[in-house]
Amino acid sequence: DDGGFGDQIFVQGHAAPGIYARAFLEGRLTEGDLDNFRREVEGGLPSYPHPRRFPDFWEFPTVSMGLSPLNAVAQARFNRYLLHHELADTSQATVWSFLGDGEMDEPESMAGLSIAAREQLDNLVFVINCNLQRLDGPVRGNHKVIQEFESIFRGAGWNVIKVIWGREWDELLMHDVDGVLLNKMNTTVDGELQKYAVESGAYIREHFFGPDPRLRKMVEHLSDDDLRKLNRGGHDYRKMYSAYKSAVEHAGSPTVILAKTIKGWTLGPDFEARNATHQIKKMTEVELKTFRDRLYLDIPDAVLEGDALPPYYHPGIDSPEYEYMMSRRQALDGSVPKRVVRAQPLATPPADLFADFMAGTGDKVQASTTTAFARLIRKLLGDPELGPRVVPIIPDEARTFGLDALFRDVKIYSPIGQTYEPVDAGLLLSYREARDGRILEVGITEAGSMASTTAVGTSYATWGQPMIPFFIFYSMFGFQRIGDLIWSFGDQRGRGFLLGGTAGRTTLTGEGLQHCDGHSHVLASTVPNCRAYDPAFAYEMAVLVRDGIQRMYGPEPEDCFYYLTLYNENYPQPALLEGVEDGIVAGLYSYRPAPEERSHRAQILGSGTAMLAALEAQRLLAEDHDVAADVWSATSYKLLREEALTTERWNRLHPTEQDRVPYVVEQLGASEGPIVAVTDFMKAVPDQIARFLPRPFVALGTDGYGYSDTREALRRHFEVDAAHIVVAVLDSLALQGDVKGEVVADAIRRYDIDPDSIDPRLA
Repeated sequence: DDGGFGDQIFVQGHAAPGIYARAFLEGRLTEGDLDNFRREVEGGLPSYPHPRRFPDFWEFPTVSMGLSPLNAVAQARFNRYLLHHELADTSQATVWSFLGDGEMDEPESMAGLSIAAREQLDNLVFVINCNLQRLDGPVRGNHKVIQEFESIFRGAGWNVIKVIWGREWDELLMHDVDGVLLNKMNTTVDGELQKYAVESGAYIREHFFGPDPRLRKMVEHLSDDDLRKLNRGGHDYRKMYSAYKSAVEHAGSPTVILAKTIKGWTLGPDFEARNATHQIKKMTEVELKTFRDRLYLDIPDAVLEGDALPPYYHPGIDSPEYEYMMSRRQALDGSVPKRVVRAQPLATPPADLFADFMAGTGDKVQASTTTAFARLIRKLLGDPELGPRVVPIIPDEARTFGLDALFRDVKIYSPIGQTYEPVDAGLLLSYREARDGRILEVGITEAGSMASTTAVGTSYATWGQPMIPFFIFYSMFGFQRIGDLIWSFGDQRGRGFLLGGTAGRTTLTGEGLQHCDGHSHVLASTVPNCRAYDPAFAYEMAVLVRDGIQRMYGPEPEDCFYYLTLYNENYPQPALLEGVEDGIVAGLYSYRPAPEERSHRAQILGSGTAMLAALEAQRLLAEDHDVAADVWSATSYKLLREEALTTERWNRLHPTEQDRVPYVVEQLGASEGPIVAVTDFMKAVPDQIARFLPRPFVALGTDGYGYSDTREALRRHFEVDAAHIVVAVLDSLALQGDVKGEVVADAIRRYDIDPDSIDPRLA
């Protein structure tokens, strides 16, 4: 509220109702808001933290288990990046990540521990709620999860604070001169501790203290009820305050607070520590009254009886509790969580940044779209206005993508600089780290890189600083490996560019099944605010990057992000055709009409490197088969489908008005002949537009597992080479009666196609 940004809190996802309850007490939410919890269609409160659904309130989505810890590490690290680049003063901000002990089983939860310690991120605090339970049972029934976490975090270099036992135990521990109580605490496994939480004081006396006469004597002055009230440390607000204070004051490393709690605490004996607690959805009158009494709430019995819903409790704005709470909020400069967007738009990138790519390479020079991107990002980084906002993010593959020149130009970010001389120091493109380095590279981790992308791509909201992430990765290891993090990025309203390098099932030679991507565009099609493109040429890539910067960072910014696939196949890059920019962005434009008329007509849609086969098929059809084929560049089937669906919906809901025409139909409707699409991705990608087209449509794609081989062999195997495009066109003409079947059979023989070969999808 003071105009600053403050701490950043990753709220434990399932604690959202408690956060809403506090916001109600503060006056930020009304009873009407609470009534509409989980009724989002009518504008109600989302069940969990979702910035996409509640953008003025939630800052970070956290309910996909395991993502919050990694995202929190990346956020704390990027806060230091902003500070070291003098873009924002983040020096007073702490990143808090509240987590569950069961959640820490997710591999992403532990993935960022070492880099947080290595880079001394003392602006980061994890608070792990150790209630010892997962959904089905104990987290570590036969072991002790807090000790396990302590060893992991200490080993990684974190400061560890354990809050295990409440202050009711302090007197007993003071009299534990033989260490017998401490030993009992340390040797009682979590499954037993969970059992004690649901049992009587007599049971605790018999089974915890009873076996050892020294322990039994230690508690003989306590009643069974007193034993039941020996609390866990996570419910002792004084000890938790001390832990928080100690964490904030600690310097030199990140901190984790391990707080032992009871699941369902204060809800009563039928809830507390029960394995089924998560599934219990309704409380009885007795349970409601027990809950009220445990929390000392001034609610009469009458309103808890009968069929009426229990009331929302508020102590009143004149109560000392309310006055204290609000005075603390005022002293701390406002309520949390709160998401505020204060970023100013970025200037439109100057045209000369993109001029080289619009001009093409000429017929004698060859380049790949990956090489073109490498040149483009160097130009963007070098721009005095836009450059400081550009952040390349690379998971240890810069040399693969031809980006190693950036090591020299802008260096790799390291908060401690480079304290050694690299082995390649004498080379022009040596490995360089610097405190003001611009590249974020955290090792061979797409997950860690995506977490960094999230921190960068949401800094327009978290820090009022619009920053442009360019995260480039092996396309196979993007959506397939880190799809959950990408979905979360969309939820958090992230902006920026994801670039799938070495894309295509047949373009990346020599790698094989685990590397050859033919389906990332299928996966990208599931993310609503992802604008996915498969550009064939450098100028298309440049147009899309320019459009993305304007769309996401201009005067009316959109909460979307771009996915571009890039290829490592070299070929002459043509110059930008006049008037095609809008078509590139929309997803389809006419690239090369048939040069001469023939007896038959057809349309070929190409994208990515499959455009080369489409152009070769155009030549073969004209020279050998009397077919004039127009070639179109289909840059985005996803956008074509989505625009067509929107148009279709509008027509359905406005039956008395003139129908609108989908863009893809508008473009292809006046053309003649069957339509054949070819892609280096699965047939499902172009199939997205099939039902909207007015004429027969055939998709050729790379369904099936990849192989290690030459591009020529792979394209023949997957039936996406020029010969198969020709056969597909001729077969479509035969189906509509324009040519005889013998013509198709002749072409199959001419191009030496084996009609009895195995379907590549099954190979």
